[in-house]
Amino acid sequence: MLALFFLFLAGEIRLSIYFSQNNASMESNGSGDLLLHPRMTESPTRSSTGPSNSSSPVREEITSAKDEKSSTQKTITGRIAQIFSKSSDMSSTASRRSIDLDQSESSKVEVSEMKAEDQSSNETFEEAMRKLQSADQGSEIPSNLPAGVFIDQQYVIAPEDLNELLFSSDSNFLKSLAEVQGNTELEIGPWKFENDGEIFKRLVTYLKAPSKLIKAVKAYEEHTYLKADGKNFAVLVSVSTPDVMYGSTFRVEVLYVITPGPEFPTGEQCARLVVSWRMNFLQSTMMKGMIENGARQGMKDSFDQYATLLSQTVKTADVKDLSSNKEQALASLHAEPESDWRLAVRYFANFTVFTTVFMGLYVIVHIWLAAPSTIQGLEFGGLDLPDSIGEFVVCAILVLQGERMLGIISRFIKARAQKGSDHGIKAQGDGWLLTVALIEGSSLASVDSSGLSDPYVVFTCNGKTRTSSIKFQKSNPTWNEIFEFDAMDDPPSVLDVVVYDFDGPFDEAASLGHAEINFLKANIADLADIWVPLEGKLALACQSKLHLRIFLDNTRGGNVAKDYLSRMEKEVGKKINLRSPQTNSAFQKLFGLPPEEFLINDFTCHLKRKMPLQGRLFLSARIIGFHANLFGNKTKFFFLWEDIEEIQVIPPTFSSMGSPIIVITLRKGRGVDARHGAKTQDEQGRLKFHFQSFVSFNVAHRTIMALWKARSLSPEQKVEFVEEQSDSKSLISEESGSFLGLDDVSMSEIYSCSLSIPASYLMEIFSGGELDRRVMEKLGYLNYSYTPWVSENHDISERAVYYKFEKRISSYKGEVTSTQQRSPLADGKGWLVEELMNLHGVPLGDYFNIHLRYQIEDLPPKAKGCRVQVLFGMEWLKSSKNQKRLTKNILENLLERFKVTFSLAEKELLPK
Repeated sequence: MLALFFLFLAGEIRLSIYFSQNNASMESNGSGDLLLHPRMTESPTRSSTGPSNSSSPVREEITSAKDEKSSTQKTITGRIAQIFSKSSDMSSTASRRSIDLDQSESSKVEVSEMKAEDQSSNETFEEAMRKLQSADQGSEIPSNLPAGVFIDQQYVIAPEDLNELLFSSDSNFLKSLAEVQGNTELEIGPWKFENDGEIFKRLVTYLKAPSKLIKAVKAYEEHTYLKADGKNFAVLVSVSTPDVMYGSTFRVEVLYVITPGPEFPTGEQCARLVVSWRMNFLQSTMMKGMIENGARQGMKDSFDQYATLLSQTVKTADVKDLSSNKEQALASLHAEPESDWRLAVRYFANFTVFTTVFMGLYVIVHIWLAAPSTIQGLEFGGLDLPDSIGEFVVCAILVLQGERMLGIISRFIKARAQKGSDHGIKAQGDGWLLTVALIEGSSLASVDSSGLSDPYVVFTCNGKTRTSSIKFQKSNPTWNEIFEFDAMDDPPSVLDVVVYDFDGPFDEAASLGHAEINFLKANIADLADIWVPLEGKLALACQSKLHLRIFLDNTRGGNVAKDYLSRMEKEVGKKINLRSPQTNSAFQKLFGLPPEEFLINDFTCHLKRKMPLQGRLFLSARIIGFHANLFGNKTKFFFLWEDIEEIQVIPPTFSSMGSPIIVITLRKGRGVDARHGAKTQDEQGRLKFHFQSFVSFNVAHRTIMALWKARSLSPEQKVEFVEEQSDSKSLISEESGSFLGLDDVSMSEIYSCSLSIPASYLMEIFSGGELDRRVMEKLGYLNYSYTPWVSENHDISERAVYYKFEKRISSYKGEVTSTQQRSPLADGKGWLVEELMNLHGVPLGDYFNIHLRYQIEDLPPKAKGCRVQVLFGMEWLKSSKNQKRLTKNILENLLERFKVTFSLAEKELLPK
């Protein structure tokens, strides 16, 4: 800085000139990467130059330059002083003193600045990262910027290593990138903490290579860390090019987000890099659209080169590689069957068995040593009663111990016979494949006093279930079982996980805990190896957890959105345009959705609560969401299509301003997060949402109905339904006449009753009419379907029946396929109905068939009514030592069914 002081004294002009340097690094200013902060031009003393302490030779050059400038300043100052010097010694002396004083003050400033710079440079990049990690308060990872994503790729490198490669001052990546892009004069400033360590940033400058339309311009970047917790990193880069046309009106903001990816079985880590951007206009301009389009193309070309260079430096994690590694991870899991010896040790190595055995041996030795007692009191030959209170107490203890011992033996026998699960069943089809590996459980609860349970796990996704094997007498079981769900056209929304305690196929299984994995809220990479905490009273008390590995793959490539929209166009009857990546990105950010979720359509409408609220209704493949911003008060919610139980249309009313109302009713207990948007909640606890005032009501209604039906009844379910119908029809011809050797099954009477209606009336429950359907609904059987009676000969006819169990009937929600054969009795006064039942989806269901025989005959004319006899038999297809337990369980369920069936039939058919 050149300072001039003019002194007007007694007719002569005295001039004092001195040089001082407030910042020795002005000439090297701007050694940042993408942006010059505005303060750099306003206050040069706040800018900084040069790399960190790793570049000590550069620091020596700067110091020598300062010394040279200082000596040069003294020489020039002396010469100018001599030129302007007069004969007055007083003036000369004052001038020298002023120069010396100012030079001393300048040197003090330089020393203080050097000390501050040295202190900042002494902190390495790794130390700064650890400081940021310790200061991190668990804030969320920033969402992608709305203008779009340039890079979304996974690399075979640890997240912290990728962060150091891209942003460390010691890295040569930016220099290599500048060479590839043709940029020159690259200057990278050191990272510095500002605002008492709250902000960590650096400044970078370079000369942008000229293009066909724009000359070489200076670009300035400001790098700021938004998050650094050791595994997740987010850096915001603000880019400024003030020399271009309208360059002072905008900045380009680029967000780099580094997160952990799925870990490889070999131990290699994977990191995901997502680069998104947006335009930040500092002032309004009519050229906004032109600026955005030009910047978008230029940024795209630059980041194509960026991605190419990065892929040459770090190996990319290909989807095929991740898939093969998934197979390797799952191949290492082997469900080994437990030996009978280990199972015996688990059941019998406890205090109850030891005390019972000890007391039994003790009593046997006592009997052997003791002399025979004389008969006295009420005793007689063969009956020896206790002779004292003490003997009575001992006998009671022995009986109780023996009863508990027999119970343990019974459970052990049942455990040996229990096998089978859905482990190993391969998925079929092409689309979204869901694979779940059940590794182990931790601290599972127990419903009895033993402290141990017999847990099994049921997975449910898109209406399909997979059931694990049962692990007996374990609170920390190990499964190592793999379950695959058949391919789905659309990505699944949720995976329901329930842990039960087994106690027979028809007993009400106690829930040990449950969990819901929402694919819309979870990062699929985080699910590759996860411990899932269970909910429920028992699970929360014991802090129960399940160890799962979940993989979701799409085998159809990247045309998911186009394929889905083409299907929906047929349902809606209207062309649906594919939304731009920017629109989809904004939609995903608005509701916090994963990248695979795409927007199908959106409509302006009113949400009816106490007062209509205008907003937009967003429809995607898996959700329906609403967003409104009224005077700064934002209303936002979404729920799943699977949560919807009913959609109704209410005709226009005065309150709806002449517009039809779409009423969406959710299932009980669903959509809790969207409760604030519901108009009412009915007596069953179901939330109801009212939407009205659509610009095009017909298009909106058709689209909503098509998307809801697509999720509630998928194409796979439609095909399955057709197959079930065809199987039911073929079942008659396959099983006709033979009835699988019914005469070979031992049958016994289990139920009989007399009803006050004729036998012909009672046969209505086998006719397939309205009464038949009401009886099945009363019993809790779902999806009841049947085929018409088909005559095999003059007297015998057959039909097939299919239904599912409600959860209150069987916790497994199993299915039943049944063949019924009807024929008149020999005397013509009644009917004989024989039934063969096959159970599917329940443990050991393939071990047996159930045979029933209904004999319905009229009573004598004076009695007026009919008599019903039901015979029951079990046909065992596989050997099992748990036959008695299963037979008893099934028999109890059948008896309850018969009581309800015949009492309801009599009530409905009795003449009034």
